[in-house]
Amino acid sequence: MNDPSLLIELGTEELPPKALDELSVAFAKGICEGLTKRGIAADVANAKPYCSPRRLAVWIPEVATAQPDQQQERRGPAVNTGLGANGQPTKALIGFAQSCGVDAAQLEKLETDKGAWFVHRAQKQGQPTAALIPEIVTEALKALPIPKPMRWGDHDYAFVRPVHWLVMLHGTAVVGGEILGLKSGRMSRGHRFHHPQRVHIADADSWLDALRRAKVLADPEERRKRIAHELATQSGRIKSSAKRDDLHAHIPTELLDEVANLTEWPVAISCSFDSEFLVVPQEALSQTMRDNQKFFPVFDGQNHLTEHFIGIANIESKDPAEIRKGYERVIRPRFADAKFFYDEDLKTPLAGYQDALKSVTYQQALGSVWDKSVRVAELARVIANRLRDAGVGVDAALATRAASLSKCDLLTRMVGEFPELQGVMGRYYATANGEHADVAYALDEFYQPRFGGDRIAQGKIGQVLSVAERLDTLAGIFTIGLKPSGNKDPFALRRAALGLARTLIEGRLPLDLDAQLAEALDLVPELALVGGMPKSKDGKPAAFDAGARRSTLAAELHDFILDRLRGYYADQGISGEAFEAVRALAPSDLTDFDRRLHAVVEFATLPEAQALAAANKRIGNILRQAGDVKTTAIDDTLLEAGAERDLATALGAAQTDAAPLIDTRDYVGLLKRLAHLREPVDRYFDAVMVMADDLAIRRNRLTLLAQLRSLFLRVADISLLPAG
Repeated sequence: MNDPSLLIELGTEELPPKALDELSVAFAKGICEGLTKRGIAADVANAKPYCSPRRLAVWIPEVATAQPDQQQERRGPAVNTGLGANGQPTKALIGFAQSCGVDAAQLEKLETDKGAWFVHRAQKQGQPTAALIPEIVTEALKALPIPKPMRWGDHDYAFVRPVHWLVMLHGTAVVGGEILGLKSGRMSRGHRFHHPQRVHIADADSWLDALRRAKVLADPEERRKRIAHELATQSGRIKSSAKRDDLHAHIPTELLDEVANLTEWPVAISCSFDSEFLVVPQEALSQTMRDNQKFFPVFDGQNHLTEHFIGIANIESKDPAEIRKGYERVIRPRFADAKFFYDEDLKTPLAGYQDALKSVTYQQALGSVWDKSVRVAELARVIANRLRDAGVGVDAALATRAASLSKCDLLTRMVGEFPELQGVMGRYYATANGEHADVAYALDEFYQPRFGGDRIAQGKIGQVLSVAERLDTLAGIFTIGLKPSGNKDPFALRRAALGLARTLIEGRLPLDLDAQLAEALDLVPELALVGGMPKSKDGKPAAFDAGARRSTLAAELHDFILDRLRGYYADQGISGEAFEAVRALAPSDLTDFDRRLHAVVEFATLPEAQALAAANKRIGNILRQAGDVKTTAIDDTLLEAGAERDLATALGAAQTDAAPLIDTRDYVGLLKRLAHLREPVDRYFDAVMVMADDLAIRRNRLTLLAQLRSLFLRVADISLLPAG
């Protein structure tokens, strides 16, 4: 017979929906860890966390009814101190034996590499699981991630919300105990309206079905599936009534999760609003529907918002029309506000907000938002011109114009009400003002990537502005000494650095990162440069040298950005060794860095890779020990016939073949060509003593190796790859 299942359910007032899943998983984890720590056998691998707005629960199958017997061992005094000169127990040993409840003669000896000790060994009978569960549950509740526990009544205990019932069942048996002032039992509660009566739970395995009969879906995944099904059903009805086949409800994962945690018996209600509101940008309408009302907007096949939406009720109403009226009634004033904000904002050209930016502080030492816009505009102009010189078609005038307008929408009424729409509204207002289409889209795109996994800006003007904005942010905040520390990153500089690097790499923008960092640091106010100087040991500012300070910051920023790329490439399955092999050369053009890295990854799959990595490592060590070795011409007259001359000949041919590959940055082709050197390199090390006694021969051999190493270093330091 299998051991019975364990069910713990804590009933509460409505829990915060965005934190509910995390609380549920943490609660189940705490219970499982408590069982494991106490040695209680249980199938914790198949434990299932459950939750709904009014409960946290966990179900664990096959939980043993008791702990196994416990083997206890207490170490007492060392043998040489526990026995006196006459071999009789000392007071210390007698006291230890009495504390164990035995005579000194009953103690055993434990031999270790550090000496012998008296020990007491005993077997303690395991406790019943039921006696330990209240303690386990209490520990799990205390460990929950609750930043601000709530207190109610005149009790000493606190929780995220007031608690109302507690079910603890081990199989069919109630586990007795009191937690948070609640005595455990087998009575749960159903839906607040559909089934206000208490729900009798016969055993741990029937709990889920008992609640389902009481109109509560305690499994959050079941609620999500039901909501998705309900949305599909209502979308079909909307299609039928509108006589359109291209309509669908937009179901963001975050919204689906939140709505699932707001309902115990979700029911979808299709609704609509006045089509006159569709003149408002659809992002604003969708935003208020999702964020404020938790409604699902309905779009057509071209992803245009329609006048339909779907709400999720927590009740199966006999008169859904009344719920529909309520949903439509609450959405109208919010849409009316959005339309008012939009209409009022259109009365002022976007450029008309520029002067007002001067009164908005960006950061005290870095000036106003206007000052930041000026710096970004200058960076955008420089970047656009450099890209144009590199053959990338970017209009510097448009890039500068976009930068000058990039912060203006922050002062509009719409963004004031919906901060998430910054950039989006800039695009709409710029379009309405007749700005160039590339400028308008850049005002929205330059915020990308907004989050992990988001794509970069697609337009070149947007990419230029994205790079310029992030360069200024990184340069400015690093300058004033507020770079990230540990888990603290209040200015989201790690995200800015990764967004900058991704835009350069994925946008294929051939820019010199070091030059751009220097340009950005040159634009930072000198006041900020001085104020951010590190203090000396006596607390006084160190001597100020603007050039040296900027050089130090540029190096720090370069490393900071490359550190973000390590994780970026790791997510693509690229090893840290391959990344470091390219990083060792510190290529400043990140598109070139990316090209080299993928060439190294491909090279690492070749059968010659490990041997050549080992050879390069050996060559590097030899050259390091030899000191300064100049890669001058090889003296053919000093070459020994056989392996040495063969390697020199193979190297010369490889150098000739490599030249055009280097010019075109065909790093894959170059490394594949160099892979042919494996055999002559292996023969060379088998047959030749590099550090010959004759100084001229030794120098000639070191020069040969230096040229070989230099050729590989045209791509990466492959000595850092795993060697065979």
